[in-house]
Amino acid sequence: MDENWVNSFREKLDNHYAWPALYIYKFIVPTGQEDQVKKLFPLNTATEKQSKKGKYTSVTIQVMMHSSDAVIEIYLKASKIEGIVAL
Repeated sequence: MDENWVNSFREKLDNHYAWPALYIYKFIVPTGQEDQVKKLFPLNTATEKQSKKGKYTSVTIQVMMHSSDAVIEIYLKASKIEGIVAL
């Protein structure tokens, strides 16, 4: 990820949240790759919903995060999953 984007996102997170805070992650992945996303959150429960044609699945997870850097770290790990889209 671009360093300018990371810095801008960190600033937006810090302006919007008072850490620690409940943060909601939402990803869309090709169906069959949901477990790769859920492995990023081993202690949390994920909600899944398949697309109309079943090609994609949205994965939503609510997590208590301690800082903007912790939030960004998850996005950096998730970006390695093939075909993932972060919302």
